[in-house]
Amino acid sequence: MISTSDIDVIRRQVRSWHAAGETVAFVPTMGNLHQGHISLVTEGLEHADHLVASIFVNPMQFAAHEDLDTYPRTLDEDLQALQAVGTELVFTPTSDIIYPQGIEHHTKVLIPEDTIGDCGEAQSRPGFFVGVATVVLKLFNIVQPDVAVFGRKDYQQLVVIQTLVNDLALPIKVIGVDTYREPNGLAMSSRNNYLTTEQKEQAAVIKKSMDRLTHQLQSHQDTEAAITDAKQQIQDAGLQPDYITIRNAHTLQTVSEDDNELVVMVAAKLGSTRLIDNQCFNIYTHDT
Repeated sequence: MISTSDIDVIRRQVRSWHAAGETVAFVPTMGNLHQGHISLVTEGLEHADHLVASIFVNPMQFAAHEDLDTYPRTLDEDLQALQAVGTELVFTPTSDIIYPQGIEHHTKVLIPEDTIGDCGEAQSRPGFFVGVATVVLKLFNIVQPDVAVFGRKDYQQLVVIQTLVNDLALPIKVIGVDTYREPNGLAMSSRNNYLTTEQKEQAAVIKKSMDRLTHQLQSHQDTEAAITDAKQQIQDAGLQPDYITIRNAHTLQTVSEDDNELVVMVAAKLGSTRLIDNQCFNIYTHDT
């Protein structure tokens, strides 16, 4: 496995694979890898001949008060894990390589604020998706993959990236992989490392609240009442809800009467740790 921070090395290797008629899958990460990340690599290798991963903690997507400086960095362990599952090339740039003129002077990618940008993370973390879209587009241009793989755990991010690829006519197939969960239902996340064993048990309430909420909506109960109930369930477990929102699963637009495929997206804080999760569901089940 080759690990490098040199853009030219990445491009030469990928060009050689493409010249041989071989395909490339790409998994961008911020490191501190867990089994959920590994499942993305495994999925990528099902769709391409070679797998490229990146490890970069992107400062553009962190606000000043967020955890950029304390975000877990475990590069040596990450490289070992990636090599063990068949990754052949890993891009490990520094911020100076990605943003040579500094973040403030770097070209940025905007997202539509009236659709995918008016709910959930976009509202709670202003500027977050500008940082995500900008760095992902740059990584796509560096790696030039045929396939890119992302986790559904960051559902709004996945829709943002799918929209970016479609709107800008990028020749990349985006694949979403189901959320990898702890045995208690907690979505795997690098930020789970901030939690104690007891807090991880508390945090399992997020998945339980989504299960209950989706059942209530499929039983045609009042949406606002169901959301209020879910927030209370989360609070009773000792977490502080940031938002619970329900949107069209494909467009993230406000739900209309004709929509069937929906997504509930949740963010909550436990102590100083902010956790997000989501669940897709059909409002009309087969037995209704």
